[in-house]
Amino acid sequence: MIFDLHVHTYHSDGLLSPEKVVEMAIRKGVNGIAITDHDTVLGIEAAIKHSKKLGNLVVVPGIELGCIYNHEEVHILGYFIDYKSKEIIDITEDLRRNRVLRGIKMIERINDLGMELTLEEVQQLSREDYIGRPHIAEALVKRNYVTSIEEAFEKLLNRGKPAYIERKTLSINESIHLIHSLNGVAVLAHPGLLNNQETIYDCIKKGIDGLEVIHSKHSKKDVDQLLKIAEEYKLIVTGGSDCHGRIVDGDYLLGKYYVNINHIPIMKGRI
Repeated sequence: MIFDLHVHTYHSDGLLSPEKVVEMAIRKGVNGIAITDHDTVLGIEAAIKHSKKLGNLVVVPGIELGCIYNHEEVHILGYFIDYKSKEIIDITEDLRRNRVLRGIKMIERINDLGMELTLEEVQQLSREDYIGRPHIAEALVKRNYVTSIEEAFEKLLNRGKPAYIERKTLSINESIHLIHSLNGVAVLAHPGLLNNQETIYDCIKKGIDGLEVIHSKHSKKDVDQLLKIAEEYKLIVTGGSDCHGRIVDGDYLLGKYYVNINHIPIMKGRI
């Protein structure tokens, strides 16, 4: 029972529709995926409907909530959430509006820095209801101001860089509480990428249920260390590709990083 538990669609900063993601997952031979878009649940229903139509893929309703903690971004994954609840819809709609306004301000700041970039250019690379930093980065590449998305982040869009603007987020406590109130399972996303590893232990104290041990950017050292922490604190171990629909080394990441859902009783039971 191979599940890739970290997949994005174009409802956040992914490139593919929920339907295309489902079709790709089936081609890749995985048994299930989790739709975990940033701060939104808009892609879940379409993915579930399409998977039922095709009949051979489990879609786990999820979300990836971004938090700011100790001056860096910390992401909390929520699985098996009640994605139709009024609470999650209201909260994510507020976060979406804030993200769009933040994107507009970042575009304005880029123009103030002497680079010409329009909102329309960025929206052509995204959906109108979502503007993320990757879309701005891609527009900068198209304008030849930078040679890659990575360079755009390193020079302009990361925290502390000239075009960066903070966005509204939930706190770690609020994110975990929200996921639990929606009958979900809260997991710390890609903890191996955190600059301050003490944040892992702070999240454990705040009630996190698990760690995303398997991730496309984790080293073997990261995996070994995180497995030890998960065992010590009796946390569930999850994993996923964090696929955004981009081709990496000649292929999509979806399905390359995964867990056996049979080894996670709390999740297997929900399915």
